[in-house]
Amino acid sequence: MTLIELDRDAPLDPEPPRRTPPPWRYRHLGLALSAVLAVTLGGAALPGGTFWRHLGLIPASAGTDAPIQLAGGRLFTVVSSGPERTLTAWALKPEPYRMWSAALPVSADHDPASGIFGPVSVRAAGGVLLVTDGPGPTTAMDPENGRALWTSAARVTTAGDTAFTVDRIFRPGTLYDQESGDPGMLYFSADGQPHTEPPERTEVRGLDLGTGETLWTASSPGSVTADPVAGSPRAVLVTASERLTLLDAATGRVLREKPLRQVDGAGPSTASVLGDLALVGYQGANVQLGYDARTLERRWKRLITDDPAPADCTGLLCSRDKAEVSVVDPVSGEPKWFVPAEMSLSARAGYVLLARAETGAPWHLIDPVTAAPLVNLKGWTAPVDGTSDRVLLLRRHERDGGQTFGAVLAGEPEVKVLGLADVHGGDCGGDDRYVVCRDTGGLRVWAYRT
Repeated sequence: MTLIELDRDAPLDPEPPRRTPPPWRYRHLGLALSAVLAVTLGGAALPGGTFWRHLGLIPASAGTDAPIQLAGGRLFTVVSSGPERTLTAWALKPEPYRMWSAALPVSADHDPASGIFGPVSVRAAGGVLLVTDGPGPTTAMDPENGRALWTSAARVTTAGDTAFTVDRIFRPGTLYDQESGDPGMLYFSADGQPHTEPPERTEVRGLDLGTGETLWTASSPGSVTADPVAGSPRAVLVTASERLTLLDAATGRVLREKPLRQVDGAGPSTASVLGDLALVGYQGANVQLGYDARTLERRWKRLITDDPAPADCTGLLCSRDKAEVSVVDPVSGEPKWFVPAEMSLSARAGYVLLARAETGAPWHLIDPVTAAPLVNLKGWTAPVDGTSDRVLLLRRHERDGGQTFGAVLAGEPEVKVLGLADVHGGDCGGDDRYVVCRDTGGLRVWAYRT
């Protein structure tokens, strides 16, 4: 049987409209929600204190116009020259210095006429660097010397010390002619190529991170999705139109299966995992089901409706109506606390960051269980983009120039003011130990933790 194309980019739909409550109210949740949010939000405390030390400048000639990327305690820059790109790794202590440079494969997204490349992302996992080009091709590199270890044509997802790919196999002759402009549904392969028919089957492959060797393959007819599931053992949840299947990430062994029945004549159309919650959506029936991602037991069923302006919510299960955003209890599926609709929410450092959606300006740091305000963030300009789930970095523009930086560490609900940086308006990034900001000379680097 051909399975449906599950849409991974569809937003979580909100619940039906109801009476508008006061602009910000909350209810106390149970201990079960505390446990769920601990898995979803992280929050392990970081040891030690903070300081502020300028380490140096990486010059603009090194390719510092690319997005700021920190991974594994190092900074990465990309330089383009014609169809070629070079990735450079920088150690940051005691001052920034080049460790190595390596050529990247020519991107499938590269447009020779315009010279435009797709974005490059760098992740550290299992002792290797995973360098992904746009939506697909991934190269594993040795973090010490930049040597290419192996390459996958598809994007690689990690699950602990193992990894997996999702490869949709299409019938020959179904590749869409993009010059034709013909209307109709399109179905995309792992490398981003459009096809005019759904895939005949999908293969989920477990990979050894060190060698790229295929450890196991799970094949299903039609299209499926696959998501990593935390816990022991590390697992991969495969969602098809007829069942949920939990696989051991290291061996591919089936741990559990759960049939998925139709709802009001409609099959599942969306699937995702949020913490220990598996979400399956039935757009034809306006229904969403929540399952325990490890036991596969169903937790709840709720009605959903389309919203042209879905909730601005990251790392939490939310719904939106015209007046407010509600945070949904992942255990019961019921809305538990509410904030005004003009606010955005994101899970940061074990807390929830409440910010002005229009400007991104932080407003409050709130308790993820009770929604009680913990830290007033008014006056800070913006959060700093970062890869750490244990630190929330903040910055504030000063009237006399420069920016002040602060940090909220997991387990310590207060802003620790780090120091002043002589940078003006450029974007910044950070991780557990470093802050990097762009200015006219290149990338400036500060350390704030050992």
